[in-house]
Amino acid sequence: MKQCNFCENTNLTHKTTDYIYRHREHFMLFKNVPAEICDYCGERYYEAKVLKRIEKEFFEILNHRKEPSRKIEMPVEEYAAV
Repeated sequence: MKQCNFCENTNLTHKTTDYIYRHREHFMLFKNVPAEICDYCGERYYEAKVLKRIEKEFFEILNHRKEPSRKIEMPVEEYAAV
């Protein structure tokens, strides 16, 4: 039986979710990524083949061998201690 590594809950649900991939200063948002999600704490678990596909597609898009399905603009702000 699968169990959450953080809260030890055994209720995990197969859903799709968003995944942000980061490499250096490059970010890419992947939508509708399959995952097992803990019903109690929300921790997400991804199959290795899913993560490998995300990494492959990230570098194809980064290196202009593939176009993303769409682009978004995101504001950036530095967090300054008060």
